[in-house]
Amino acid sequence: MSRIDATFAALAASGRKALIPFVTAGDPSPGGTVALMHALVAAGADIVELGVPFSDPMADGPVIQRAAERALAHGVRLADVLGWVREFRAADPRTPVVLMGYANPIERFGSEAFVDAAAAAGVDGVLVVDYPPEESAEFARTLHARDIDPIFLLAPTSTEARMREVDALASGYVYYVSLTGVTGAGHLDAAAVAQRLRALRAHVRLPLGVGFGIRDGASAAALAAAADAVIIGSRIIELMEGLDDAPARAAAAAFVADIRRAIDAPPAAPNRSAS
Repeated sequence: MSRIDATFAALAASGRKALIPFVTAGDPSPGGTVALMHALVAAGADIVELGVPFSDPMADGPVIQRAAERALAHGVRLADVLGWVREFRAADPRTPVVLMGYANPIERFGSEAFVDAAAAAGVDGVLVVDYPPEESAEFARTLHARDIDPIFLLAPTSTEARMREVDALASGYVYYVSLTGVTGAGHLDAAAVAQRLRALRAHVRLPLGVGFGIRDGASAAALAAAADAVIIGSRIIELMEGLDDAPARAAAAAFVADIRRAIDAPPAAPNRSAS
């Protein structure tokens, strides 16, 4: 059983939902990435999504775009990200790490070389935004051969055919994009997301994580009621923006701890007061 599978199994057994924060590797500084990852876990993260900086992150809004620009300005490359995962894994053998990014850095590194290096570093899952499932069968097989979960996106506009394609290739979990548009944009309709997740479960057997647009405990808790995981990135990076490593780490950890409490809290009792 993979670390991701084991994490979801343990959470399901205890009636809890996964909390998956996203941060960009190398932001606020390259030297602070591993400490930030550990701080997120200590605050209640179950899985860490680590963004690989790229100059043209088409699915990301301005907050994550700026984080990628800052990391690239520091000279951060894919090899550095893998090194930080290796360093994190040496101290934390349990928490899954998922790399999220774009095809260009992987193609430049070499697809098979990347998978080998990721496995050696202790990466548990890979989500490549611009690798659609219909073009990813070989890449998914290569990941599976090295015990790495290929993770794919589904969106409100995804067809049933796309859902079945993702179900056939993916493992670990599926990332449901709750809004059309880029990260950090729009306003969530939790009831509509819950309805869509019910439809997805007819075609997708894996745990479903929901991301894009979650900014506070209330929205996280509302989505956690229907999803298996909540994924938060833009708001964390926004809170860290402009801060040095230590205060940025403290701000991110405090926010993640708040979200953890919100999604772990029992549902509010119905109001039975007389009208």
